[in-house]
Amino acid sequence: MTLRSSLLRTGYASLLRPVLFNRHGADPEAIHDELIGRLARVSASPAQLALLRAACGRPHRPTTVAGVRFPGRVGVAAGLDKNGRCGPAWAALGFGFAEVGTVTALPQPGNDSPRVFRLRASEAIINRMGFNNAGAKALADHLYAQGVRRGEATLGIPLGISLGKTRRVPMEQAIADYTASFRMLARYADYIAVNVSSPNTPGLRDLQSRAHLASLLRALVREAAQIPHPLGPVPIFVKVSPDLTDADLDEVVGVVGDEGGRGIIATNTTLARDHLSLPDQPQATQPGGLSGAPLTSRALEVVSRICASTTLPVIGVGGIMTPADAARMFDAGARLVQVYTGFIYHGVALVTEINALPDRKSR
Repeated sequence: MTLRSSLLRTGYASLLRPVLFNRHGADPEAIHDELIGRLARVSASPAQLALLRAACGRPHRPTTVAGVRFPGRVGVAAGLDKNGRCGPAWAALGFGFAEVGTVTALPQPGNDSPRVFRLRASEAIINRMGFNNAGAKALADHLYAQGVRRGEATLGIPLGISLGKTRRVPMEQAIADYTASFRMLARYADYIAVNVSSPNTPGLRDLQSRAHLASLLRALVREAAQIPHPLGPVPIFVKVSPDLTDADLDEVVGVVGDEGGRGIIATNTTLARDHLSLPDQPQATQPGGLSGAPLTSRALEVVSRICASTTLPVIGVGGIMTPADAARMFDAGARLVQVYTGFIYHGVALVTEINALPDRKSR
């Protein structure tokens, strides 16, 4: 551990996290909204961005995945910055890319509150947010105003955009719904993530079935081919659930490869409630997706299985709470990793420490 990461880790654990976790009556969603608001303001301040860069350092092991050059291998997972407000701040914090959203074609409020629960003893979070977001047009307008264009790293790092289904749109119109979002946002994205695995939108995970996923991917790949760009069609990744059986997972991987997908993001949150600490057991009955340390082993299993069966690049996400967790993801074959819950519990030191990992040869 370097002096920088040691200071960042100690400062967050001893000073910042105790304050953050107890603001707003310890309401995790209100705390999250305040954090995003502050980072959005930092993103508009060159002086504050410079201070962050000086404190956190920069990623220094670039890699190219699906034709996109990433300055570092650890990124912001979808869900943290739903409306794409904090891109320059993520870059200044040392992230190598950011995936914003999940965004839907139409704005929607998401599920009723309370809908986020912090399980501190387990270093976990249960959420049932339900794709609350301002909608694809609002995100497109915001990115346009910032001068964001695919391939130009306007925000300082590559931008992924996660697309989901609008809740009130019936399943038989799901393809049209995803396609509408895609048309509005593809020109701003270095890659598109197709989220068909959130457990918090009724019926969404049915889109992981062979027939549904093949039809959806085929439509989006066709749409991508019709958007001219010097870099070619925007790469499309599919985000999968950790709750799939091995057979279903193999089927999804096959469909992604067959239908022109460029990669897989593994995994989303889980409906399982394994590996929770005793003090958190009363919260286990809360509906929603579980993230954090209880997901570490299952996410690694899924990444290992996918990487053993395909040459498609994999972005590993789920339960990455330590640099050792990230190292195991890389050893399993992941080309990139993303963090969310680990960032909440351990702060930017986790990013700095992952950036400092030695190069590891992915399978």
